Amino acid sequence: MLAVENVTVLFGEKTALDGVGLAVARGEVLTVLGPSGCGKTTLLRVVAGLQPCDAGRVLLDGHDVTHVPPHRRGVGLVFQDHALFHHRDVFGNVAFGLRMQDAPAGRIEARVHGLLDLVGLAGFEHRSIATLSGGEQQRVALARALAPEPRVLLLDEPLGSLDRRLRDRLLEDLDRLFEELGVTALHVTHDQAEAFALGDRIAVLRDGWVVQTGTADELWTGPRDADLARFLGLRNVSARAVVRPEAVAVTRAGVGEPGDGVVTSVVRQGPTVRLTVRLDDGEEIEAAIAAIAHPVAGERVAVRIDPKGIVPL
Repeated sequence: MLAVENVTVLFGEKTALDGVGLAVARGEVLTVLGPSGCGKTTLLRVVAGLQPCDAGRVLLDGHDVTHVPPHRRGVGLVFQDHALFHHRDVFGNVAFGLRMQDAPAGRIEARVHGLLDLVGLAGFEHRSIATLSGGEQQRVALARALAPEPRVLLLDEPLGSLDRRLRDRLLEDLDRLFEELGVTALHVTHDQAEAFALGDRIAVLRDGWVVQTGTADELWTGPRDADLARFLGLRNVSARAVVRPEAVAVTRAGVGEPGDGVVTSVVRQGPTVRLTVRLDDGEEIEAAIAAIAHPVAGERVAVRIDPKGIVPL
């Protein structure tokens, strides 16, 4: 459906993208994950036709669109800052792309009402953009991008400006919408949880090149190198291997038992608890456990590692 082939973008002496290659199948959501400045937004702009590339090409349905202007590519864009038209009401925003296509009034009416219902904004047609919350504005932006039925939906950090509660809610809504509509999408984010929740596959970008591509499970269970492991939030990383935190079992040392170390940190993250243990040899190891009762800081504990959770690098 969408193919990015050996794309390079230079800004003076800085290489923003360095031979990037990606493929997105029809109906697939590919998330590009990486830190700020790694080239994510530049890649999205290349696909949208907003940024020329110095080498490589972009194909849609097998056709080279590298030099096709943005409005003729058939892509939809959703930005972090919404980029809505504040002089138009909700209906006018969602209808914009359809009007640019000279769609019949009846189709515009049906499509706008259908999409607003789908994104949970039925009855908002005549509301001013200024009266909407951040989450509501992002829903309008999504409906506007989907209205012309784009071949590919491009999302640039779409939840980055929202608070955690709204982000979690919209993540669930986006996942449902993409599934229902069979959307083909390229989504960029710096947030691992967002990438894992939305992406059928994830491509990790570092310094302008793709480090590894795979499903969330494939990346978590088999990161290619130590830097990627740390970026994904894995802390038990050495030069040769990664120990996944869920493979580390931590139990209180019984009476008369020496144990293996002392708990130095306890952080609850929703249903899981992250424990950091300083082992008697001075090394530290992190464990992720799902328990209400757990060791507390200062307690001596026994540590056992499931060999299946050790990932060679």
